[in-house]
Amino acid sequence: MIQFVRMRWVDVTKIVRSSGLDVMNCVRVCNCCGFLLQSFHMEKTAIQIVKTLQNAGHMAYFAGGSVRDFLMEREPVDYDIATSATPDEIEHLLEKTIPIGRQFGVMLAVVNGHHFEIATFRSDSGYSDGRRPDAVTFTSAEEDAVRRDFTINGLFYDPLTKKVLDFVDGQKDIQNKVIRFIGEPHERIKEDHLRLLRAVRFKNNLEFQYDPATEIALEELGGLVNDISGERLSDELTKMLLDPHRAHSIRELDKIGILQHILPELTLCKNVKQPYQYHQEGDVFTHILKSLHDMPNEWASKALVWAVFLHDIGKPMTFDQESDRIHFDGHAELSAKMAQKICRRLKLPKSDTTKITWLIGHHMTVGSIPDMRRAHQIGFFWHPWFPDLMHLHYCDEHGSLPIDLSLYKKIMTLYHDFTAMKLLESHYTPLLTGDDLMKEFSLKPGSKIKKILEALREAQIEHEVKTKSEAIAFAKKMIGT
Repeated sequence: MIQFVRMRWVDVTKIVRSSGLDVMNCVRVCNCCGFLLQSFHMEKTAIQIVKTLQNAGHMAYFAGGSVRDFLMEREPVDYDIATSATPDEIEHLLEKTIPIGRQFGVMLAVVNGHHFEIATFRSDSGYSDGRRPDAVTFTSAEEDAVRRDFTINGLFYDPLTKKVLDFVDGQKDIQNKVIRFIGEPHERIKEDHLRLLRAVRFKNNLEFQYDPATEIALEELGGLVNDISGERLSDELTKMLLDPHRAHSIRELDKIGILQHILPELTLCKNVKQPYQYHQEGDVFTHILKSLHDMPNEWASKALVWAVFLHDIGKPMTFDQESDRIHFDGHAELSAKMAQKICRRLKLPKSDTTKITWLIGHHMTVGSIPDMRRAHQIGFFWHPWFPDLMHLHYCDEHGSLPIDLSLYKKIMTLYHDFTAMKLLESHYTPLLTGDDLMKEFSLKPGSKIKKILEALREAQIEHEVKTKSEAIAFAKKMIGT
């Protein structure tokens, strides 16, 4: 697989063509190029904003994560800008701005369809709520750097002079792959308790190590996560789960004692035995981590990663050991109910919660699909969440030792066969409608018509009814006239 790091559209096109590939027909490359083109456009726009601010006599730099990513030769996801300009001055210089945190010196600029967070250099005074500063003072770039969380995020970059401003030895820590709080770690954590989770995420996503003082502070202050709102917790956890190093992050949360505070249901899965014949990987917690670890990253979506994460949390409560083997009867249904409560507690959107719980609640039903009647199989195949259900099943199997993908392959073969026969298209092309039934048999709207149409659909899919006249005869027999 070709990897593109900080490359422009022209560079990508040259490489693809030199490889003998057709740029327009190579979907994966086109998608990558599209992302790079958008990223390039965003970077150019960010540079233009910096230029506008500097031309007006203000200092202005790229700040935080984009500088870190640039130095690590990673493509930045967004570009934050730090400046000496005040919110009023930013508002005056840029055409469209939104005061998302004017009292903290933070404005959102919308330029060329991209969003940029622009913050005035500031120093903070007190964090009585463990999240926001009680007061801010507009100040210098250096003082702004030392109020930030980690050294690797305390860097500035001038894209016009191409110079890095480093007041906190962030470049050294990037080179040495170290996560280190700026200043005293305990104080940094007490200012914003979410930094506990951010430390874990950066350490694992970037494959860094903790500075010793940072690690001690994380272990000693882990209980402060109880004061973080559900929305902020779920946002940070989702960022962890969407990253390829998701399993390492969750194991780290458990190791330093944070997981027991935010997701005690997961920690209950530790030391819960499973039938050795199918689960030689170990206990339920180990199985969940391995399922997360083995997920192909191209499948990772918010709903799927959460579904894999929570798919077996009902096992501790359904554990039953008989003479022949261990059973977890009904664990899928219980896991779905528990997942729903967790999603609500973490304030996940209702749409995500619905999909997550559906996937978890049906993940054991997959085993019955090959023996279902054709109509019931198509009911699954037609469902918009069926692909993710199979992705969950794949991860579930990969979370086990020995890995057995025979069922996955069998169902996917069935699915592709149905697709090839265009049966999924005919699934919602009924031979008769409700209006046809009312007209043909003088029926009134009601549950009887619905029952007939459902029976007709099954008969049609099973090839027991193939024409409209056969459908009318089938309905007539059901009605008894």
